[in-house]
Amino acid sequence: MPLQVSDYSWQQTKTAVFLSLPLKGVCVRDTDVFCTENYLKDKEMMQRIREKSILQAQERAKEATEAKAAAKREDQKYALSVMMKIEEEERKKIEDMKENERIKATKELEAWKEYQRKAEEQKKIQKEEKLCQRDKQIKEERKKLKYKTSTRNSASRNLAPKGRSSENIFTEKLKEDSIPAPRSVGSIKINFTPRVFPTALRESQVAEEEEWLHKQAEARRAMNTDIPELCDLKEEEKNPEWLKDKGNKLFATENYLAAINAYNLAIRLNNKMPLLYLNRAACHLKLKNLHKAIEDSSKALELLMPPVIDNANARMKAHVRRGTAFCQLELYVEGLQDYEAALKIDPSNKIVQIDAEKIRNVIQGTELKS
Repeated sequence: MPLQVSDYSWQQTKTAVFLSLPLKGVCVRDTDVFCTENYLKDKEMMQRIREKSILQAQERAKEATEAKAAAKREDQKYALSVMMKIEEEERKKIEDMKENERIKATKELEAWKEYQRKAEEQKKIQKEEKLCQRDKQIKEERKKLKYKTSTRNSASRNLAPKGRSSENIFTEKLKEDSIPAPRSVGSIKINFTPRVFPTALRESQVAEEEEWLHKQAEARRAMNTDIPELCDLKEEEKNPEWLKDKGNKLFATENYLAAINAYNLAIRLNNKMPLLYLNRAACHLKLKNLHKAIEDSSKALELLMPPVIDNANARMKAHVRRGTAFCQLELYVEGLQDYEAALKIDPSNKIVQIDAEKIRNVIQGTELKS
């Protein structure tokens, strides 16, 4: 209960009042000094003034609490705005990185397309040059044939006797020349060269098939065994085919980094084997090295030229893997082009058909990106 203290002293300045209250036997920690604006003398008046003062003190405490809560809300609001600003900056930074990656991939794709276009133009120019040379040879042969014919006709006219026209003599000469000699009795042995590709001649591309076989033979002969750090390898480790099989086994056990190392060593020994680049592209896809997967798939497609039946399956896989890498980089138009190229090679492949349809839906905005 409140105590009325009469023995006290005080000092006053212009800005403050200092009170000294002797409270014997009371702990300072438990003391609550309550000051009012009025002097308390009468008991009833003192009770009313005390109640009024208590209400005023409660209102001031309530206002202080509300002010503190409002300040806390303002602090939380400011902290939230700062956090949102930081998240917005991070999101913008990530979008800028994605945009830079997309621009980089687009430039690489454009450069690759330009390289392919120049290669096609070079091949076209070489074919045209070959055709021109062939036409020249045909014209020269025709000129020689005309010259021989005219020489023969003039000789026959000069040797024709009187009373007989040169035309009749030439006709008789042709008839004599057209009569074949009697056939000789005997047997002719015919040997057929076995075809490597089991396709009909009217459906096959003989020139492209021969070029592909020549490239395969060159790839088997190409061996870079003069590299100093490869001299300490075992004999089987110097065989690209053995390394390729080892990489395939490591890929099957999901040890993609070790598989890449095996393919890297095989490529150093022989950089003309397209399956090495194709298998390494699959490893890069698993490890999300998307640009490297695109690069290896493009290199495999370059080595798989000319397109023949023997390398059709490998070319389809290269297009699918490069298209998958493009889609994971959110370059869906380029990815769809590769999937459509794969469908041209194998139109009956249901999985590629379904994936190509999903990419079309993503481009049209009817399906979510995955």
